[in-house]
Amino acid sequence: MSQRDVTACAPLLPGATIGIFGGGQLGRMTAMAARGMGYRILVLDPDPACPARFVVDGCIEAGWDDSREAANLARGCDVVTLEIEQISIASLDAAAHFAPVRPGSAMLAIIQDRIEQKNWLRKNGFPIGEYRAVRTQDELRAAVTELGGRCFCKSATGGYDGRGQGKVGFRPGADAEAEVRGAWSALGEGPGVAEKAIDLEREISVLVARSAAGEVKVYPPAWNHHEEQILAWSVMPAPLPEAMAAEARALAEQIADTFQLEGLLAVEMFCTRDGKLLVNELAPRPHNSYHASERACATSQFEQLVRAVCCLPLGDVEIVQPAAIANLLGDLWIDENGPREPHFDAALAVPGVRLHLYEKHRPRKGRKMGHLSAVGKTPEEAVELVLRAKALL
Repeated sequence: MSQRDVTACAPLLPGATIGIFGGGQLGRMTAMAARGMGYRILVLDPDPACPARFVVDGCIEAGWDDSREAANLARGCDVVTLEIEQISIASLDAAAHFAPVRPGSAMLAIIQDRIEQKNWLRKNGFPIGEYRAVRTQDELRAAVTELGGRCFCKSATGGYDGRGQGKVGFRPGADAEAEVRGAWSALGEGPGVAEKAIDLEREISVLVARSAAGEVKVYPPAWNHHEEQILAWSVMPAPLPEAMAAEARALAEQIADTFQLEGLLAVEMFCTRDGKLLVNELAPRPHNSYHASERACATSQFEQLVRAVCCLPLGDVEIVQPAAIANLLGDLWIDENGPREPHFDAALAVPGVRLHLYEKHRPRKGRKMGHLSAVGKTPEEAVELVLRAKALL
C-alpha cells in the first residue's frame, strides 16, 4: 500500500514527477516526451553516463537490485514506471511503498522469467509454439529430440538482442551433440526454454497501452525484420490481411487485460505460413519496434506511456502515415582501421528521413546507438527509404 493518499486512477497533471527504472534509450525518449508535456523526471540506472542522464532532472546511480535506492527514487516521485524489465522484484516492491509503480511487481515477476512467462501464456489459453523448460544440459538434449531437432534456446532470465540465446539443428551436417553443448553454454549453463522452430511468414509486434482506470488503446501491428537475432528494421502498419491484423490486436488486448496492465505491453508474435498467430515474448515497456510510432501515429509510444501511468486520457493510435525505422548498431562507428564517423549528411539527404541518436559514448558491435526513421506513402516505400538512407552511412 502506498504511503501517499493517491487513488488508483487520480490524474497526475503536468508538474508532477515521474520516476523511471532505467536510463537507457527507452528511458531517454520517454523522458523527452514527458518533459515536453511539463513533467519532471528522475531515473535510476547503474550507468552514471546513461543516455537519459542528459535530459532528466535527476539520476540515481544504483543497481537493479538496490531496493534502498529504489525506495529513494520513489520518495521523490508521484508515480514510477520502467524501461527495462530486469529490475528486481524487491526493488519494485520497495518503491511501491512510496509511489504507485506501473506496471507492478506481480506482472513483472511473470514476464522476467521466460519459463514462467511461457507457462502463464499456456495456462491462460493464449496461442504459443511448442516449448520445453530446461534446467540441465541433459534436459536440453532431450527437449531438442522431443521438439523435432530444430530449436531456438533462450535463457530464462536476462538476455536480449541475441545474448543468452543459441540454436540447434540449423546447420546441415553439424555435430548435434556439439550444438547442444554450444546452446547450453549460450544459456549461461542455467535454466532456459527450448522452442520448436516455426515455419514463419513474418514476425510482428502489437503494443497495448492500458491506464489504471482501465482505458485501453491498441496500436496497429508492426512488421519486424531481424538480422543476427537483433531487430534490423521495423515498419508500421504491418502489411497484413485486415482480419489477421484485427486478430493480433485483439489477442494483445486480451493479454493486457488478463494482466490488468498499467502502462505499456509489447506482444511479439509469429505469423506462420499456415495463417496462425503465435505469441513469442512479452515486454512490459516501450519497444524498439514502436519507435516508428513517433512518426506514424498521432501519439508516440513514449507519450502514451506518460499518459497511461499518469492516468490521463490515452491518445489516438491509428496510422497517420506509414513509417519505418532502421537500427544503427555500434558496428557503423568501427571498421578494420579503427573508429570512424558514419556519413549522417548523406543519409539525411534522403527525403523523409530523420536521425535519432541516443548519446551513447562507447560504440561496440551489436550495441544500439540510434536509429533512422522514414515516412512513405506505403509501408514498403517507408522501408525502402530508410534502408536506402542506412546504406549511405
